[in-house]
Amino acid sequence: MVSLTALVIPIVLSAVIVFIASSILHMVLPYHHSDLKKVPREDEVQAALRPFNIPPGDYALPCGSGPSDMKNAAFLDKLNKGPVAFMTVVAPGPRPMGTALVLWLIYSIVISLFAGYIASRALGPGAPYLSVFRFVGASAFMGYSLGMVHMSIWYSRSWTTTLKDVVDGLIYGLLTAGTFGWLWPH
Repeated sequence: MVSLTALVIPIVLSAVIVFIASSILHMVLPYHHSDLKKVPREDEVQAALRPFNIPPGDYALPCGSGPSDMKNAAFLDKLNKGPVAFMTVVAPGPRPMGTALVLWLIYSIVISLFAGYIASRALGPGAPYLSVFRFVGASAFMGYSLGMVHMSIWYSRSWTTTLKDVVDGLIYGLLTAGTFGWLWPH
């Protein structure tokens, strides 16, 4: 067994490496540029919604009050007429990128911490690189990727976008695993 304090450097360094890799994947490479689609007649839709002053949050349109609404004729009529939407409303103005980037780094540290914890309970000091890689890589992949799939299952998020996020998570998991394998205590 390895103590978590012995894994501080691989935990932090792997999170920084993932942070840099994610910046490259999202800002340099173009494959995430098509994740969101533009709403038809965007200006008109935005102008129509503006008077409602919808506070930031997650919404469903139409939104039932419980399972009984699935049998309610008025609700079913709204559902059938459409549009049907799941949407997240954010505060107006530029997105606070600094806050999002700090939260992403913290999230990456947490995933590395848990991946390191799992490996530290299974492996001792001087464990072979591939053993460390396997435990940390599988754990980090799960942390970065598997939570994305339910968004496509339950909220009809594009499977293509989810698949891209899962591939990103695989890359992040491999980078995390490589860092831990390289810096695993002897």
